[in-house]
Amino acid sequence: MDVELRQLRCLVAIVDEGTFTDAAIALGVSQAAVSRTLASLERALGVRLLRRTSREVTPTATGLRVVAHARRVLGEVDGLIREATSGHVHLRLGYAWAALGRHTLPFQRRWGETHPETDLHLVRANSPTAGLLEGMCDLAVVRRPVDDRRFDSAVVGLERRQCALAADDPLARRRSVRLADLGGRTLVVDRRTGTTTPELWPPESRPAAEETHDVDDWLTVIATGRCIGMTAESTAHQYRRPGVVYRPVRDAEPVAVRLAWWRDEPHPATQAVIELVSSLYRAQP
Repeated sequence: MDVELRQLRCLVAIVDEGTFTDAAIALGVSQAAVSRTLASLERALGVRLLRRTSREVTPTATGLRVVAHARRVLGEVDGLIREATSGHVHLRLGYAWAALGRHTLPFQRRWGETHPETDLHLVRANSPTAGLLEGMCDLAVVRRPVDDRRFDSAVVGLERRQCALAADDPLARRRSVRLADLGGRTLVVDRRTGTTTPELWPPESRPAAEETHDVDDWLTVIATGRCIGMTAESTAHQYRRPGVVYRPVRDAEPVAVRLAWWRDEPHPATQAVIELVSSLYRAQP
């Protein structure tokens, strides 16, 4: 089945103009060409799209649905053409939990000031590649190594690990904690996108683990006092919640923040994003 854009434009023109004659004038073709184009579309789809009388042309029930889809398709194509010919570029930056933490807003503002020709959109996608594999973004912020050979990545910064505790937990009274303080607890983890698993601890002192798949569920469980969490400091900055406190873990290695992209099709703005994000992390106190 081959459906062409010219056929969809013809169908929409007939419905909008009301007659084959007026549609031909709007399209700049002959009335016979309009009739042939519509007939070829109906043959390709195997359905009747319009009812024709000597006085009017009206869509069938199927025709109404096809016209609605045709308008969306033509709108998308027109938008693609405008974007390709205007030099204006969109950049979708994916993230799983906390984007760039404290640097998120400064990054957005500086990007708008220095790259006004490229619209920036942040996209939250709770997947291992933060939406990159799913086609939801052009670049992704990830905090785990990217092992897939289809992607390239670059480390743009480091973040301290923070322990998330219920506000009434005895450890919440401390200014910081150590890994040994947490070994007997239950750690709530997101193994798809999270930065910490029980393997961070020595084998003889690893905490028990309970799994979650969403930051809001993670925080809700921690607030009950039944579990603790371990995360990058970006989460502590972006997800403050009554009943939950964050404390730095003094002896835990930091979390590397990476930008990842498709190896064979990098976005034109990739290097500029790497440089700006890296400068923000370098400048943090």
